[in-house]
Formats: sequence, C-alpha cells, structure tokens
Amino acid sequence: MGDRRDLLDRWGRWAAIRPWWVVLAWLAAAALLAVSARTLYQGTVSSLTVPGAESQDAVEVLQRSFPRLAGDYLDVVVAAPDGVYTPDVRARVEALVDEASAVPGIVGVSSPYGPAGMVSEDGTVATARLLFADAADDVPAETAGAVEALVDAARGPDLAVEMGGPVAAAQEREGPSESTILGLVAAAIVLFVLFRSLVPSLLPIVSSLAGLGVGFTVIFSMTAFIDLSKFAPTIAAMLGLGVGIDYALFIVARYWEGVRSGRDSLDAVGIAMATAGKSVLFAASVVITSLLGLGLMGISFVGWLGVAASVMVAVTLLTALTLLPALLGLVGPVLASMRRARSSAGPQEGGAPADHESGWFRLGHAIMRRPYLFFMVSTAVLLILSVPVLDMRLGSADAGSNPESSTTRRAYDLVTEAFGPGMNGPLQVVVQGASPDDMERIRLGIAETPNVRSVGEPLGNPAGETAVLSVIPSSPPQASETAELVHRLRDDVLPAALSEGDAQVYVGGATARAIDVAERISGRLPLFFGLVIGISFLLLVVVFRSLVIPIKAALMNLLSIGAAYGVVVAVFQWGWGMGLVGISQPGPIESFLPMMLFAVLFGLSMDYEIFLISRIREEYLDSHDNAESVARGLAATAGVITAAAAIMILVFLSFVLNDQRVVKEFGLGLAVAVFVDATIVRLLLVPATMQLMGHWNWWLPDWLDRLLPRIAVDGAPMAPTAQTDAVR
Repeated sequence: MGDRRDLLDRWGRWAAIRPWWVVLAWLAAAALLAVSARTLYQGTVSSLTVPGAESQDAVEVLQRSFPRLAGDYLDVVVAAPDGVYTPDVRARVEALVDEASAVPGIVGVSSPYGPAGMVSEDGTVATARLLFADAADDVPAETAGAVEALVDAARGPDLAVEMGGPVAAAQEREGPSESTILGLVAAAIVLFVLFRSLVPSLLPIVSSLAGLGVGFTVIFSMTAFIDLSKFAPTIAAMLGLGVGIDYALFIVARYWEGVRSGRDSLDAVGIAMATAGKSVLFAASVVITSLLGLGLMGISFVGWLGVAASVMVAVTLLTALTLLPALLGLVGPVLASMRRARSSAGPQEGGAPADHESGWFRLGHAIMRRPYLFFMVSTAVLLILSVPVLDMRLGSADAGSNPESSTTRRAYDLVTEAFGPGMNGPLQVVVQGASPDDMERIRLGIAETPNVRSVGEPLGNPAGETAVLSVIPSSPPQASETAELVHRLRDDVLPAALSEGDAQVYVGGATARAIDVAERISGRLPLFFGLVIGISFLLLVVVFRSLVIPIKAALMNLLSIGAAYGVVVAVFQWGWGMGLVGISQPGPIESFLPMMLFAVLFGLSMDYEIFLISRIREEYLDSHDNAESVARGLAATAGVITAAAAIMILVFLSFVLNDQRVVKEFGLGLAVAVFVDATIVRLLLVPATMQLMGHWNWWLPDWLDRLLPRIAVDGAPMAPTAQTDAVR
C-alpha cells in the first residue's frame, strides 16, 4: 500500500508537507463563516406543519376565514392559597390582564373573571388566555418578554403565576449545555488510556472541536433560509462530537500504528488517509445520505432537521480529511522522536498490529472454537433487548414531561390539578358551511363521545361560514386515549353528525397536529428504512466484493438498532428507571426519533463494520485462512473500536443530562446502540458469523464482480478474483 498513491494518500502527504497552508485556509474559512452566521442567524423554531394532514387543513381554514384564531395562545395560570377572588389577588390579576391586552401582537385576552373565565371549583386556580396574532414561533421576543415581565411583577408570596401554552413553550430554548464539556473530558481520558501519549490523544478532540465550531456557523447561517427546530443545535452538537472524535480517532490510530511500526511520519499519514480515511469517508457518506433521506417523510420540520444534522456530519468529516493530516504533519517530528525514545515499548498500544498473546487475540480464537455458542447467545441478548419495540408508540411529549424548573411544567401541573389534564391540550373542531342544526348535532355528538370532558359553544366568524368549537379531552395530550379520541371524532362521530349537507369539518389544534405528525412518519418509515439499508448494502458490496457480508451487516445493524429502540421504549415509554435519566413521567417516543436514530446508527455501525472487516479481509487475502484472519483482524482492531465506542458512549450519555426530553432520548438511544454494536455485534456476533460462513464470506458472482467499480479501503491490492477464488 505504501507504494500505491491514491487520491487520499496523495492529499494526506501534501497536507502533511504544507500544514500551515491548510491550517491558515481553515482559519480564514472559519472567520468568514462566523461573520456569515452572525449576520444571517434568524433563530430556531418549534412549530410543525404537516402538508395534507387534517390538522394542517384546519390551520389553513382558520387563516382564511378566521385569522383572529389562526395565531397561538399563552395561558397565564395563577394560583392563590386564599383564593383568586380575594381583593388583593383579583386586583393584581386584573391589572396583569389589562396591561397584557395593550401589548403589541396580542389580539385578545380572556380574563378569568369574565363570562368565559376559567376558575377552579375551589377558587384557588385560574387561567387567563392571551391570544396572539402570530404562530408561536413568529411571536417576537420583545412581545413574549413584555408578557414575562408582567408575570414576574404579579408574582408574590400569596400568588403563584406561571405561563403555559404554545407561545410559552416556544420561548423555552436550550442549546448545548455543560454536558458537552463532560463528554469532552471523558473522551480525553479514554484517548489518553488508548494512546498512552498526550499529543495523539489531543488530535481527535482538536479535530472534532474545529469541525463542531465550523459546523455551527454553517447551520446558524442556514436559519436565514430554513426553519430549524429549537433542539437542532443540541442534536448537531451531539453528532458533531460523536462522529467527529470517532472519525479522527480511526485516522490517528492508523497513523500511530504506522509510526510505531517504524514508518516515517509522511508515509504513516499517507497510509492512514488511504485506509482509515477512506473508511470514514464511506461511513460518513451513509450517514449523510441517510439524514438527507429524512426529506422523504414529507414534513419540512423533519427534513430540515436532517439537512442540519447532515451538514454537521459533513463538516466534521471534511475536518478529519483535510485539517487532521495537516495537524499530523505539524506534530509528526514530535511523535517520531517519541517513537525512537520508546521503541522498546510493546506494539499493542493505540491500535498496533495484533499481539498473539493479547486478550483480543485469545477472544478471537475462543470464538473460532465455539462459533455456534457465541452466535446464539449474542443473538438471544439482542432479541431480548428488542422486545419493547413491539409496544413502541410514537407521539409528542407534552409539557408534563418538561423539567420541574420550567414555568411551562409548573403551569401544566396547576392546570391538571384544577381543570384536568386535557385542558393542557384542547382540540379545535373547525366547521365550514354548517347550518345551525348541523352545529347542534356536531356539538351534541362530540359531548356524548367517551373521553370528552367538555365542549365549548361554537364561535363563528363575521361572515358566518366558519365556526370553531373547543373540545377538552379527559386525558392528557400525550396519552394514547387522546389519539384514539381524535380518530373517533374524525372517523365516526363527525361524519355521522354531517350525514346530510355539504358542510366540512376538521379536527385540529396542537395535539391533533402532533398525532398527525406521528402517523405520517410511521407510514413512511418502511420507505426510509429501505433507502438506508439499500445504500449500506450497495456500499458494502462495492467495498468488500461480497454479497454475504452486506446481508450479514444489514441484519446485525437491524438487531443493534432494535436493541437501542427497545431500551428507549422501556425507559421513556414504560418508565423503567426513568428517574436515572431525569424524567418524572413516561410518555410516547418522539415521533421523528426512530428515523434520526436509524440514519445515524446505521452510519456509525458502518464505520465499525468497514474498519473491522477491512482488516479481516486484508489478513484473508494474505493467508486465505478464514479462522486465523478473523482472529487477527479482531485483535488488530478491537482496541481502537472499543476506545472509539467508549468515547461515543460517554459523549452521548452526557447529553442525557440535558433538560429536554427529546435530547435525553437521542442521547440514551445512541449510547445504547453504540455499546451494543461495538461489543455484542462487532466483538462477538460478527466474528462468530464469519467463522460459520467460512470462505463464503467473500462470495460474489463473476458477472457482478466485473460490473462493480473497484475501491480498496485496506492495505491489499484489489485483484479481480482474489475474494472469490476460494469458493469457486
């Protein structure tokens, strides 16, 4: 391999010879992008639009016929132990309502002391609803800040005042927190244990941080043109740190192996780029393509989240392939002198060639002797972990899942205790072209429906062709009973009430919209899964000239991802150990989480797959001894794979400390999947399966072998028939 110069080999050597040119180019690009981000940044959003869904149709009808109700609302929830009707409390609440009605952007205020006021039966809790002209994410920060100032002024020892509803939720933003620092510290410790040297331990972190910073400038600039979700920066930070360190680690480990085996720094850079660099290029390509495939869901919110995540992965990949070889060129003389000073050290540190006395080598041979046992035990563990997936319920967690320190959570709890949980997520029934008799049948039909707590009187627009009814369920917004109620209204109750006439009716509101999003995603998941699996399959066929290995990889990736889904369902939906991750009540799994996890985890598992199998294949092409090549390939890569996985697990687990429930779900799901994939799958199940398949691992039909392009990610030449000779 050292004599062959492919593109990445040549580029790595060029960057290592002229490192300051590359570093200065990166600094200049980062400065320009930072200026761009500062100029273009427009903030993040939290609203969802679902084209073609009934809830979206309801929004569009309101925008045309009833614009006053097309905006979102904010509930000011007050609680007074002595009662909200005491003179002092009432005066302060009425003053708050009067001053709020004068805030620009608020088009209506419902006082708790008015005809339609909401006061609890015991008189201790009341709610004032502020109606905004704009959707929650379009409400200016100055407007929301003015309301918050009024709320703060009204609070006192005898009066608790909290804010709930969509506008309040949209104002609760949170990006990357101190958990990011904890993840970096943990990564640095693992890297130092792996390399036993400070300089190579710091390189993956420096590369990852550089990619993270530049990636954020690109993503923030994109907000001028796309609607980016409020937790997208946190998800991007999680992925940027995880894959950034992972990609850089594989390259640095291969470089460090070359240096320790006696190669000069320039040769080691070229070989590392041509082997490990190509592996991470292919693995990242799967992640990026998969994330972009989220656009197939037909939901712009999800599609743009995928774009932002793919941008972060692409930037961290670019950093690993361009900036990292330059950094290796800068520190090469230092590392070379360290090698000479420590030339008597053992070869096993930092991913050096396999030691026949190492624990990994002995594990490999133990698997070779009992492949059936390891195969059955590993598969059984993965299947058991995957069982909760059968009960997965997609949806959107309501404010009751927010941290207790947030005003929206405190408002949710007050409303639930005083008026019932359904008051936190009212449904909107929008009716067009209905006669008075139709409206009465609709109202009575809804009121008699199980799980309906109350139905408001119809509120008509000035033209008289559109009316809106507020429906309060008995169950919380995130409950499965609420989803069943929405379907019952749409499929049975409302069609029966409109058996005559041409009236149209829609069930909308934030709760119904979340249900529609979950169902849209569920319906398109098979298409998305097929796309990701198909891309991964084709890539592995090209890389390894085999049909068996791609099929095996796809099935094992599904098992590891299923195990991750199962743990997430058990914790966040069933509530097992939920206190350990900082949540107070179970709820549905965020509707777009399975797609995001699937896209990211398939790419990450591809990284480990390529890194491991390429070394096994390299050994096999040299010896044609299947058992020995599997054991040696495992011994040569297991240390680096384990270290890379440990880093990613710690980084992802650090995000479980984040207050946002969806970020906790991502962090735990990614951590579990990486742990399972790097231990049970890569270290046990893959070697056992390859031993069972024997020489058939490398089988490829002749006609397909001739059609496929030839790409090498290992140190062996790509002889046209080298892989398949043994099985012909």
